Amino acid sequence: MNAENFAAGERRVSPAYVRQGSEARRAHEHLIRLLLEQGKCPEDGWDESTVELFLHELAIMDSNNFLGNCGVGEREGRVASALVARRHYRFIHGIGRSGDISAVQPKAAGSSLLNKITNSLVLDIIKLAGVHSVANCFVVPMATGMSLTLCFLTLRHKRPKAKYIIWPRIDQKSCFKSMITAGFEPVVIENILEGDELRTDLKAVEAKVQELGPEHILCVHSTTSCFAPRVPDRLEELAVICANYDIPHVVNNAYGVQSSKCMHLIQQGSRVGRIDAFVQSVDKNFMVPVGGAIIAGFNDAFIQEISKMYPGRASASPSLDVLITLLSLGSNGYKTLLKERKEMFSYLSTQLKKLAEAYNERLLQTPHNPISLAMTLKTLDEHHDKAVTQLGSMLFTRQVSGARAVPLGSVQTMSGHTFQGFMSHVDNYPCAYLNAAAAIGMKSQDVDLFIKRLGKCLNALRKGQSKVSGVSGIDSCDKAEDIDEMALKLDSVLCDMDQHTSS
Repeated sequence: MNAENFAAGERRVSPAYVRQGSEARRAHEHLIRLLLEQGKCPEDGWDESTVELFLHELAIMDSNNFLGNCGVGEREGRVASALVARRHYRFIHGIGRSGDISAVQPKAAGSSLLNKITNSLVLDIIKLAGVHSVANCFVVPMATGMSLTLCFLTLRHKRPKAKYIIWPRIDQKSCFKSMITAGFEPVVIENILEGDELRTDLKAVEAKVQELGPEHILCVHSTTSCFAPRVPDRLEELAVICANYDIPHVVNNAYGVQSSKCMHLIQQGSRVGRIDAFVQSVDKNFMVPVGGAIIAGFNDAFIQEISKMYPGRASASPSLDVLITLLSLGSNGYKTLLKERKEMFSYLSTQLKKLAEAYNERLLQTPHNPISLAMTLKTLDEHHDKAVTQLGSMLFTRQVSGARAVPLGSVQTMSGHTFQGFMSHVDNYPCAYLNAAAAIGMKSQDVDLFIKRLGKCLNALRKGQSKVSGVSGIDSCDKAEDIDEMALKLDSVLCDMDQHTSS
């Protein structure tokens, strides 16, 4: 309420009580004013009532919420379901205009302000996370793969002769498809094995640049966050190559905002060489629903150019989710989550190493990967080529999500390109292995439960193998079927035991 309404209220309720209420309201408004003036994430998170007050104030600035509004166009913010309207806090018009996702809508001042504030808060968090010299960013309502495609399509107009994208191999389908969808030919650079780690082959990258000719290369498409034993690309060296040959550089930083090491690589790459844009997922880094990404870069004009490439208006949902989350956490809350994630990575590493050694396996040494870990599955793979895949399915049925059991020899064909050893990021990795990641939001109880269930699954598979190997007169095919059947039966029993213990 404004001052006049409070004054009118004093005629009906004790003025002292009304003034007290007015002061309380003013405290909320003070937080909102600081946010609008500074455009930075508040240090301490807001309570829900302040967040909802702010969203309500913004929503009533949109034309669909005007009292007595008369809409005669084809897009007037009409919503049939009141439940849908409440779910979106009555932000119905979306963000942007037909020619620019970052443009202000005349019909939706509140939604436009929401969009501007969200982008400003995200920029502040990216700087806080380690990329201090970032110039601009915006939230786009597409996941990482399509957001990368948008970057490539923007570069197309700058490099009309370009046909190829140089891509150090990362076995993740959306990364590959992002280049194909944009109409370019990925040039896959195989990784090189250094110890247990898979690292960027810089000589192969530069040789391919010289072979194809810089003018025929749209960009180098590198990666930070990835599954071990693949580690982040050598971003500084790649950035130098790109600068030397005047080739754009786009970084897939899908879940790298939560890692100070990944963000440091981007910052250093921009300092010593060239990085044009880096793209990250909102769900992986800010714990919101899937459906959005952040495109950021060091040249404000180029990031604006990408935003103008997006055709039409866009959903405000990802921006709304991110805004609510960052206001609720505050910068201190987000920094706490980053600190806890590092602690969980160390804890997961310790516990997974102990488990691996107990089963005559080992934790792969991948010190350059700050998020993902891997343990060998040599003993499983030696006994039965299906046992590794079986372990993955057993973990899934035991409600362990996110772990990846990677067997040897998998083959995957995408858009005419065949990947040998798919999921292991190289044609012939020395052994099968299991991945696990310590991502933002993970708790110690998640680690403990994962280790417990993984141990039980390994026990079940070992028992199945030993029983089968003691039976003579059956061929390997029969052994495989027996192992699969026995593992599933043992897994079912162990699941029942877990449920009984829990109850």
